[in-house]
Amino acid sequence: MGKPLRRGEEEALAQQLAAMGVPIHYRLHDDALAEGGDLLWVDERTLAVGQGFRTNAAGLRQLQEALPAVDIVPVQLPYYTGPDACLHLMSFISMVDDDLAVVYPPLMPVPFWQMLQARGIRFVAVPDAEFMTMGPNVLAIRPGLCLMLAGNPVTQQRLEAAGCTVLTYVGNEISLKAEGGATCLTRPILRGA
Repeated sequence: MGKPLRRGEEEALAQQLAAMGVPIHYRLHDDALAEGGDLLWVDERTLAVGQGFRTNAAGLRQLQEALPAVDIVPVQLPYYTGPDACLHLMSFISMVDDDLAVVYPPLMPVPFWQMLQARGIRFVAVPDAEFMTMGPNVLAIRPGLCLMLAGNPVTQQRLEAAGCTVLTYVGNEISLKAEGGATCLTRPILRGA
C-alpha cells in the first residue's frame, strides 16, 4: 500500500484469499507500491495504472512483470491536493460498460483521454458539484448495470441516458467519511473454469 497507515492490509487480504483457496500469483516486493484504486481494467487485455502518491514506478514495473500478456498503460496522476489526499486513478474514472466510462474531466490526463477516445470509449461527464460526493466512483456489477453512491443525481441521470441501469446506496459513513466508494470496496477476482 502507498499510504503508510494502510500498510499491512495486503497481508491480511492475502491470508483471507488463501483461506478461500484463491491462489496468489505474484506479490509486489522491495520498494514497489500499488493500490487497487490506481488499477483500471479498460478491457480484458489492457490495464491502466495510475502513477502518483499511492502507486510508484517500481509498482508499475512489477505489475508488468506479473502480467506479461497484459498491456499496461501508465497514467500520470496530478498532484491535486497533495500526498495526504486519497486520489487514485479511479477517483476520476470508472468503466461501466465495454465502451462507456464515467469521468471527471478536469482531472483526466489528456493522453489518457485521447487513448480512450481512440478506442471508441464514450464518456459520461461528472459535474464539479458531484466530484466531492464520489460521482465518478461507480461500480459496474456487469456491463451497463452499475452501483453508485446516492446523492449524485446529475451523474445518475447521465448514466441512465447513456443506457445504464443504476442502483444507489447510502454511504455517509463508509464512503463519504472514510473515502471508500463502490469501486474502492471491491476488487475483481479471475475465476478458473
